[in-house]
Amino acid sequence: MNENPFKFGTIVDEPYFTDRIHEIEQVKSIIGSQNHLTIISPRRFGKSSLIMKVANQTDRPLIAIDMQLITSTSDFAAQILKRIYRIYPFERVRQLVQNFRIIPTITLNPVTSQVEVAFLPDSSQVPLLEDVLNLMEKLSAEKKKLLVIFDEFQEARRIHPDLLRQLRAIMQYHKLINYIFLGSQESLIKEIFMKKKSPFYHFGMIIQLKKIPEADFFDFLVSRLKPVNKNASDLAQQIISFTGCHPYYTQQLAFVVWDKCYRKSFNENPVTEAAGDLISMHDMDYERWWMNLNKTDKKLLIGLSLSNKTPLSEAFYRKYDLGASSTVFSSIKRLMENGYIIKVDTKYEIDDPFFGQWLRLRREA
Repeated sequence: MNENPFKFGTIVDEPYFTDRIHEIEQVKSIIGSQNHLTIISPRRFGKSSLIMKVANQTDRPLIAIDMQLITSTSDFAAQILKRIYRIYPFERVRQLVQNFRIIPTITLNPVTSQVEVAFLPDSSQVPLLEDVLNLMEKLSAEKKKLLVIFDEFQEARRIHPDLLRQLRAIMQYHKLINYIFLGSQESLIKEIFMKKKSPFYHFGMIIQLKKIPEADFFDFLVSRLKPVNKNASDLAQQIISFTGCHPYYTQQLAFVVWDKCYRKSFNENPVTEAAGDLISMHDMDYERWWMNLNKTDKKLLIGLSLSNKTPLSEAFYRKYDLGASSTVFSSIKRLMENGYIIKVDTKYEIDDPFFGQWLRLRREA
């Protein structure tokens, strides 16, 4: 085996994909019906990889939009239309677009050979959204229904205060599209899909994606480390102990461990040395993160890096001088929104285990 069998940072598919057998069957069942789907999990838990794996197996046309990169309603409509041109015949789309109430500017990029789309920034929102979203419904087919994925869907409120209401008003009539909503900010996504006053209340099924079970991840690691190290079981256990089975960081650490074993470029413990390399590589990033945090957030992160106690316990915020419980709640909310910490079941933990180790090392130094 000459190629590193671990992959991270991009969409992961075979042979790098790990487990998720139950979730794959769940997703297949939901999108094989008339229902829509929402998947909630912290960032880098593999939401996109899971959906893309299922989409590839079903061989259905797919449009995916990252809502974090959308700047306005007109930009949102333009990005959808741009992707429509990618997957459906150009001439057919062009003829249907001619019936739009607001005609976009369509150009062909001579470098990429892809269609570029733009609407006037002050275009009327409702006709714009209706025409573009209904175009997807017209182009879709009963036997090969279109899959439409909106990643980081909680960003819709940032794009425009009325966007959720407008989208629901249009989408509820679509029968040839399965909409899939991905979200990493649990409280915001749950508010959109579980709060009675929200336009998207109970708009489809909800899956809470969790970490990959330790036993499954252990077997996955051992099978891929065994060809390069006779102590593969020990290495796999050390990797899992360090990353806590976080999908992204487990693959990342395993990637470096495999490389060290393959090249025989370690002195004693490849896991410890690989973790040290990754921490050194991101030292400047962690320094910048740390300098941009306020005092309360710093105290809470130090506490999480050194203690197994819940930050909501009195013992925790007394030990780390966090003041009132309301201050702790505010800090937790802020750190979760900014991606520094995640909630796994009832436990709060630092999302990036290398950052946690960086904090511990700095404290010891």
